[in-house]
Amino acid sequence: MDKFTGKGVYGAIAIGKISVFNRQEASVRRIHIKDTEAEIKRLEKAKARSSEQLQQIYNKALKEVGETNAQIFEIHMMMIEDEDYNESIINIIETQMVNAEYAVAVTSDNFASMFASMDDTYMQVRAADVKDISNRIINNFAAVSNENNSIDEKVVICADDLAPSETVSLDKNKVLAFVTANGSVNSHTAILARNMNIPAVIGVGDKFLEKIKDGQTVIVDGFSGEVFLDPDEDTLNAMNKKQSEDSEKKKLLMELKGKENVTLDGTKIEIYANIGGVDNIGAVLFNDAGGIGLFRSEFLYLENSDYPTEEQQFTAYKKVLESMAGKKVIIRTMDIGADKQVDYFNLGKEENPALGFRAIRICLSRPEIFKTQMRALYRASVYGNLGIMFPMITSVSEVEKIKAICEEVKHELRSDNIEYSSSIEIGIMIETPAAAIISDKLAPMVDFFSVGTNDLIQYTLACDRQNPNLENICDTHHEAVLRLIAISAENAHRHGAWIGICGELAADTSLTETFLRMGIDELSVSPGFVLKVRNEVRNIDLS
Repeated sequence: MDKFTGKGVYGAIAIGKISVFNRQEASVRRIHIKDTEAEIKRLEKAKARSSEQLQQIYNKALKEVGETNAQIFEIHMMMIEDEDYNESIINIIETQMVNAEYAVAVTSDNFASMFASMDDTYMQVRAADVKDISNRIINNFAAVSNENNSIDEKVVICADDLAPSETVSLDKNKVLAFVTANGSVNSHTAILARNMNIPAVIGVGDKFLEKIKDGQTVIVDGFSGEVFLDPDEDTLNAMNKKQSEDSEKKKLLMELKGKENVTLDGTKIEIYANIGGVDNIGAVLFNDAGGIGLFRSEFLYLENSDYPTEEQQFTAYKKVLESMAGKKVIIRTMDIGADKQVDYFNLGKEENPALGFRAIRICLSRPEIFKTQMRALYRASVYGNLGIMFPMITSVSEVEKIKAICEEVKHELRSDNIEYSSSIEIGIMIETPAAAIISDKLAPMVDFFSVGTNDLIQYTLACDRQNPNLENICDTHHEAVLRLIAISAENAHRHGAWIGICGELAADTSLTETFLRMGIDELSVSPGFVLKVRNEVRNIDLS
């Protein structure tokens, strides 16, 4: 028996046979050509096929892992049409008189090296994306497919690493678990595996690849990050027992449906769900969430080829409010920018997009777009229990401008004799250190705070959570982050506002008691974590 240790991505046990993921790649040779126009036509055909494939993968990802996690494939589709990328390929074809495959490969190497050498970690991640889309285009010249990775039975997929497109393309009903030699727990692939509810261990090291072969028995412990190759009888018995206990725990969680989120000493808390689109409402209701704590409205912009109309937005908001039948629905205004780029916004390139022109900054500089969304939200408010929250707040003046626009929208609707609810709650996201530090000034202006821990961690610790080199630095339990949340909670309650957490940290049950002692009123998590957090709450005694 050989034991390898990596990092667990999704807590569950898998026992089964290995299927080694063999990535077929077309070999690229430099070939002198005479007809550059014909070569460019070949390029356009390969790109078109690649875009079609990515659209299919995006549609599959939307259903399986939700809009937010599917966005990486939107980025890939946009990168295929990137002007600089394409100009480089065409220039190499025309000036060097070479085949398109070679031009794509050279451009891929050049751009990947350029991104990897940048100081900005967001741009460093783009290096892997460039390689992924370039390999796809090259494979489409040669019509290479990964048919050898078709799966007939449930297996444990083992690989050096998996690109996001490769992860989503696999039939999850035939995948017991993932094990990769490389990768980061915050990579797109790891996030996809977690949201697909598939046990995964990443970063077990390259020696693992030297030991494995198809058909070997393997145990994957997504809790501890341990992988057992050719396990002995004692290990197999112990892990079978652990797997049975885990299964029993999950069954018991289902018995918590309909129960209150109340601690042993009687403290109540709201447990809501985060979703990325209307299609996810079923998961919210199935998992018995008390409401929706984060409805990401940007899916309406990402799915469109032009700005969504007021009617399009109104229809989507109305549907989610009606479906939730009076339960609280908090809709976040569009959070476009950074890694959520939309061509028709014409945002331009930025040196540091994560800290750039995004979210509420776009809304306040382009009020006509913002007011369209706000009109749709206010019109939909009569169909349910609506809360509206605004992302990326850093100052009092931003909230003042937001509230002024809200008043303008209400005045216009009254003038048009259009009804809207008078009980809409207005809130802001605490996802920058600035917002947390001045939360005493922001709290009197709003009804609630919602802490976006993903960005708060990133901005507080000055580290990219997706950068594998920073995993030891990017401490989600860092005292500075917890202090900022505690400060925000204290200031919210002092001024009559309530406070929730909607980032991934809300589902970290090792912090649930800490959050409750801070006075957090609501935790909003992925639908699949609602009952797990409820169970934790019901076993806490705050007295």
